[in-house]
Amino acid sequence: MSNITAAITAVGGYVPDYVMTNKELETMVDTNDEWIRSRTGIEERRILKEEGAGTSFMAIKAGNEIIEKSGIDAKDIDLVIVTTATPDMNVASTASHVATQIGAVNAFGYDISAACSGFVYGLSTGSAFIESGKYKKVIVIGADKMSSIVDYTDRNTCIIFGDGAGGVLLEPNTEGYGLQDEYLRSDSVGREFLNMEAGGSLLPPSHETVDNRQHFIRQDGRTVFKYAVSKMTEAATIIAERNDLNSDNITWLAAHQANKRIINAISSRLNLKDEQVMMNIEKYGNTTNGTIPLLLWDYEEKLKKGDKIIIAAFGGGFTWGSQYLTWAY
Repeated sequence: MSNITAAITAVGGYVPDYVMTNKELETMVDTNDEWIRSRTGIEERRILKEEGAGTSFMAIKAGNEIIEKSGIDAKDIDLVIVTTATPDMNVASTASHVATQIGAVNAFGYDISAACSGFVYGLSTGSAFIESGKYKKVIVIGADKMSSIVDYTDRNTCIIFGDGAGGVLLEPNTEGYGLQDEYLRSDSVGREFLNMEAGGSLLPPSHETVDNRQHFIRQDGRTVFKYAVSKMTEAATIIAERNDLNSDNITWLAAHQANKRIINAISSRLNLKDEQVMMNIEKYGNTTNGTIPLLLWDYEEKLKKGDKIIIAAFGGGFTWGSQYLTWAY
């Protein structure tokens, strides 16, 4: 068995300049600031306004920061994975474009689509490449321009989502730091409760689908909330018990930033204090694939070598999972 683990050695992130506040949303749909804060914990979110800019715009920014902070030569990068629910375009890989634009000319790249769980799936995949011993430098970026698929007349979804990107550099580690364990799952029972009906092979674009507003994300909020609390809590608990982790030795919980009440439910089940829970949902909302790497980006200065971190995510499909990693720097 290989003694190589895949460790995060650098973090990068990007959020757009434009801030959409709850007050602005009050002018668009029947909602109010107090209602949004009390039910989601969100105060504002970032929206990508640059003309002609898609998900890759933000992913490239995050990738360039990773390269700058790590000091590596982009030509030495072996693989770029972009996890996203909003690729620049169908068929053409967003990751391939990102790799080229950040100078990773010797890398191969591909996208992973697993909704809000995409980044943990990508972290798992990238880590496996490192642990194989065949690859030395893998960048995993979670990025989404959710504003491109949000219906700003639908108060059930438009209050939740924002745009952003975050990513990590994975490198081999022989000290035992990095990804230690994971529990990943999926179940298509969630297919009908959180989706974008049109635009895929099942229902290709047409005048009718556009007129029916079927190219926007829709969700059954109550059902998604119930499953998210149950599955994320279950996965995080399994990881904790399997690795003898508890409130005394868990340093951080980095949970998908979908709803503050969901995060609180997970932290309560693990008996964690507020200071053990990473939280930035109030600033960015749900950036889908961007939430977990943006947490690491925001909290990077507080992280110390050896910190024990539990990651938990849940997304459409349904997809979900939890990972345990130790911080390497």
